[in-house]
Amino acid sequence: MKLCVFDFDSTLMAGETIDFLAKAVGKENQVSQITEQAMSGEIGFFESLSERAKLLEGLSQRKLEEICHNLPLMNGAKETILALKQKGYKVVIFSGGFRTATSYYAPILGADADFANFLDIKDGLLTGRVAGEMMANDAKGSMLVRLQKLLDIDATDTLAVGDGANDLSMFKYAGTKIAFCAKDILKDAADYVLDEQDLRLVLEHI
Repeated sequence: MKLCVFDFDSTLMAGETIDFLAKAVGKENQVSQITEQAMSGEIGFFESLSERAKLLEGLSQRKLEEICHNLPLMNGAKETILALKQKGYKVVIFSGGFRTATSYYAPILGADADFANFLDIKDGLLTGRVAGEMMANDAKGSMLVRLQKLLDIDATDTLAVGDGANDLSMFKYAGTKIAFCAKDILKDAADYVLDEQDLRLVLEHI
Protein backbone atom coordinates (compact mmCIF):
# COMPACT_ATOMS: atom_id res chain seq x y z
CA MET A 1 0.00 0.00 0.00
CA LYS A 2 1.11 3.56 -0.74
CA LEU A 3 -0.21 6.96 0.34
CA CYS A 4 -0.86 10.13 -1.65
CA VAL A 5 -1.87 13.38 0.03
CA PHE A 6 -3.23 16.27 -2.02
CA ASP A 7 -3.75 19.86 -1.05
CA PHE A 8 -7.25 20.96 -2.10
CA ASP A 9 -7.30 24.68 -2.89
CA SER A 10 -5.41 25.51 -6.12
CA THR A 11 -4.37 21.87 -6.44
CA LEU A 12 -7.41 19.59 -6.69
CA MET A 13 -9.61 22.65 -7.10
CA ALA A 14 -8.90 25.52 -9.50
CA GLY A 15 -8.79 28.42 -7.07
CA GLU A 16 -9.03 29.23 -3.37
CA THR A 17 -12.32 28.41 -1.65
CA ILE A 18 -12.03 31.39 0.65
CA ASP A 19 -11.67 33.74 -2.33
CA PHE A 20 -14.97 32.50 -3.75
CA LEU A 21 -16.61 33.03 -0.35
CA ALA A 22 -15.09 36.50 0.01
CA LYS A 23 -16.52 37.56 -3.34
CA ALA A 24 -20.01 36.86 -1.98
CA VAL A 25 -19.49 39.40 0.83
CA GLY A 26 -17.63 41.97 -1.23
CA LYS A 27 -14.27 41.29 0.46
CA GLU A 28 -12.52 39.52 -2.43
CA ASN A 29 -9.57 41.91 -2.75
CA GLN A 30 -8.83 41.99 0.99
CA VAL A 31 -8.99 38.21 1.33
CA SER A 32 -7.02 37.41 -1.82
CA GLN A 33 -4.22 39.72 -0.71
CA ILE A 34 -3.92 37.88 2.63
CA THR A 35 -4.15 34.52 0.83
CA GLU A 36 -1.26 35.48 -1.44
CA GLN A 37 0.88 36.51 1.55
CA ALA A 38 0.14 33.23 3.32
CA MET A 39 0.81 30.98 0.32
CA SER A 40 4.08 32.79 -0.34
CA GLY A 41 5.15 32.33 3.29
CA GLU A 42 5.15 36.05 4.12
CA ILE A 43 2.80 35.56 7.09
CA GLY A 44 1.91 32.53 9.20
CA PHE A 45 -0.99 30.38 8.05
CA PHE A 46 -2.84 30.48 11.38
CA GLU A 47 -2.73 34.27 11.43
CA SER A 48 -3.82 34.56 7.82
CA LEU A 49 -6.69 32.09 8.15
CA SER A 50 -8.02 33.82 11.26
CA GLU A 51 -7.89 37.22 9.57
CA ARG A 52 -9.64 35.99 6.44
CA ALA A 53 -12.35 34.15 8.36
CA LYS A 54 -13.23 37.37 10.20
CA LEU A 55 -13.94 39.02 6.87
CA LEU A 56 -16.58 36.36 6.10
CA GLU A 57 -18.73 37.25 9.11
CA GLY A 58 -22.39 37.46 8.18
CA LEU A 59 -22.30 35.15 5.17
CA SER A 60 -25.26 32.76 5.32
CA GLN A 61 -24.82 29.03 5.77
CA ARG A 62 -26.99 28.51 2.69
CA LYS A 63 -24.64 30.64 0.59
CA LEU A 64 -21.58 28.93 2.09
CA GLU A 65 -22.86 25.53 1.03
CA GLU A 66 -23.97 26.75 -2.39
CA ILE A 67 -20.51 28.12 -3.14
CA CYS A 68 -18.56 25.21 -1.65
CA HIS A 69 -20.58 22.65 -3.59
CA ASN A 70 -20.05 24.37 -6.94
CA LEU A 71 -16.28 24.90 -7.05
CA PRO A 72 -14.28 24.28 -10.26
CA LEU A 73 -12.17 21.15 -10.08
CA MET A 74 -8.65 21.19 -11.47
CA ASN A 75 -8.14 19.69 -14.91
CA GLY A 76 -7.41 15.98 -14.55
CA ALA A 77 -8.26 15.75 -10.84
CA LYS A 78 -10.70 12.85 -11.06
CA GLU A 79 -8.64 10.91 -13.59
CA THR A 80 -5.46 11.28 -11.53
CA ILE A 81 -7.02 10.05 -8.31
CA LEU A 82 -8.64 7.13 -10.11
CA ALA A 83 -5.28 6.14 -11.61
CA LEU A 84 -3.59 6.38 -8.20
CA LYS A 85 -6.27 4.20 -6.60
CA GLN A 86 -5.77 1.63 -9.35
CA LYS A 87 -2.06 1.59 -8.48
CA GLY A 88 -2.82 0.80 -4.84
CA TYR A 89 -2.62 4.26 -3.29
CA LYS A 90 -4.71 5.52 -0.42
CA VAL A 91 -5.62 9.09 -1.41
CA VAL A 92 -6.27 11.74 1.24
CA ILE A 93 -7.12 15.42 0.94
CA PHE A 94 -5.45 17.93 3.29
CA SER A 95 -6.78 21.47 3.24
CA GLY A 96 -6.22 24.67 5.14
CA GLY A 97 -9.66 25.50 3.76
CA PHE A 98 -13.00 24.12 4.82
CA ARG A 99 -14.74 20.79 5.30
CA THR A 100 -17.87 22.20 3.68
CA ALA A 101 -15.97 21.90 0.41
CA THR A 102 -13.57 18.99 0.98
CA SER A 103 -16.15 16.59 2.45
CA TYR A 104 -18.43 17.27 -0.49
CA TYR A 105 -15.75 16.71 -3.13
CA ALA A 106 -13.83 13.83 -1.51
CA PRO A 107 -16.33 11.15 -2.64
CA ILE A 108 -16.80 12.84 -6.03
CA LEU A 109 -13.05 12.70 -6.60
CA GLY A 110 -12.71 9.22 -5.14
CA ALA A 111 -10.51 10.22 -2.18
CA ASP A 112 -10.45 7.99 0.89
CA ALA A 113 -10.59 10.81 3.47
CA ASP A 114 -10.31 14.54 3.95
CA PHE A 115 -9.00 16.77 6.73
CA ALA A 116 -9.76 20.50 6.86
CA ASN A 117 -11.18 23.31 9.01
CA PHE A 118 -14.66 24.44 10.07
CA LEU A 119 -16.25 27.86 9.79
CA ASP A 120 -18.29 28.62 12.90
CA ILE A 121 -22.00 29.16 12.28
CA LYS A 122 -24.64 30.65 14.59
CA ASP A 123 -28.27 31.23 13.67
CA GLY A 124 -27.51 30.35 10.06
CA LEU A 125 -24.73 32.93 9.66
CA LEU A 126 -20.93 32.74 9.77
CA THR A 127 -19.56 34.27 12.97
CA GLY A 128 -16.10 35.04 11.58
CA ARG A 129 -14.49 32.33 13.70
CA VAL A 130 -12.71 29.24 12.41
CA ALA A 131 -11.36 26.06 14.01
CA GLY A 132 -10.20 22.64 12.91
CA GLU A 133 -7.45 20.18 12.11
CA MET A 134 -5.45 22.23 9.61
CA MET A 135 -4.90 25.65 11.17
CA ALA A 136 -1.29 25.45 12.34
CA ASN A 137 1.69 25.97 10.03
CA ASP A 138 2.82 22.37 10.62
CA ALA A 139 -0.67 20.82 10.67
CA LYS A 140 -0.36 18.95 7.38
CA GLY A 141 2.97 17.43 8.37
CA SER A 142 1.67 16.33 11.75
CA MET A 143 -1.43 14.77 10.22
CA LEU A 144 0.65 13.01 7.56
CA VAL A 145 2.84 11.39 10.22
CA ARG A 146 -0.27 10.20 12.08
CA LEU A 147 -1.68 8.67 8.91
CA GLN A 148 1.61 6.97 8.06
CA LYS A 149 1.68 5.36 11.50
CA LEU A 150 -1.99 4.37 11.32
CA LEU A 151 -1.64 2.82 7.87
CA ASP A 152 1.90 1.49 8.43
CA ILE A 153 3.21 3.37 5.39
CA ASP A 154 6.63 5.03 5.48
CA ALA A 155 7.86 8.19 3.79
CA THR A 156 9.38 6.36 0.82
CA ASP A 157 5.87 5.19 -0.14
CA THR A 158 4.29 8.61 0.36
CA LEU A 159 3.52 11.14 -2.37
CA ALA A 160 2.58 14.74 -1.52
CA VAL A 161 1.17 17.27 -4.00
CA GLY A 162 0.60 20.93 -3.14
CA ASP A 163 1.06 24.55 -4.16
CA GLY A 164 1.68 26.81 -1.17
CA ALA A 165 3.84 27.45 1.87
CA ASN A 166 1.52 25.57 4.23
CA ASP A 167 2.30 22.41 2.22
CA LEU A 168 5.96 22.54 3.25
CA SER A 169 5.32 20.58 6.45
CA MET A 170 3.84 17.61 4.58
CA PHE A 171 6.69 17.67 2.06
CA LYS A 172 9.04 17.03 4.98
CA TYR A 173 7.58 13.54 5.46
CA ALA A 174 6.97 12.54 1.83
CA GLY A 175 9.39 10.52 -0.27
CA THR A 176 8.07 12.14 -3.45
CA LYS A 177 7.22 15.85 -3.37
CA ILE A 178 5.42 17.52 -6.27
CA ALA A 179 4.93 21.29 -6.47
CA PHE A 180 1.88 21.90 -8.66
CA CYS A 181 1.55 25.39 -10.16
CA ALA A 182 3.20 26.40 -6.92
CA LYS A 183 4.75 29.35 -5.14
CA ASP A 184 8.55 29.56 -5.29
CA ILE A 185 8.91 28.64 -1.62
CA LEU A 186 7.36 25.23 -2.32
CA LYS A 187 9.11 24.70 -5.65
CA ASP A 188 12.44 24.97 -3.83
CA ALA A 189 11.48 22.04 -1.60
CA ALA A 190 10.03 19.82 -4.34
CA ASP A 191 11.41 16.83 -6.22
CA TYR A 192 9.30 17.73 -9.25
CA VAL A 193 7.80 21.03 -10.37
CA LEU A 194 4.71 21.04 -12.60
CA ASP A 195 3.68 24.41 -14.03
CA GLU A 196 0.85 23.26 -16.30
CA GLN A 197 -2.66 23.08 -14.84
CA ASP A 198 -3.19 19.39 -15.55
CA LEU A 199 -2.95 17.01 -12.61
CA ARG A 200 -2.50 14.03 -14.90
CA LEU A 201 1.14 15.12 -15.21
CA VAL A 202 1.58 13.88 -11.62
CA LEU A 203 1.26 10.32 -12.90
CA GLU A 204 4.50 10.68 -14.85
CA HIS A 205 6.44 10.94 -11.59
CA ILE A 206 5.27 7.92 -9.59
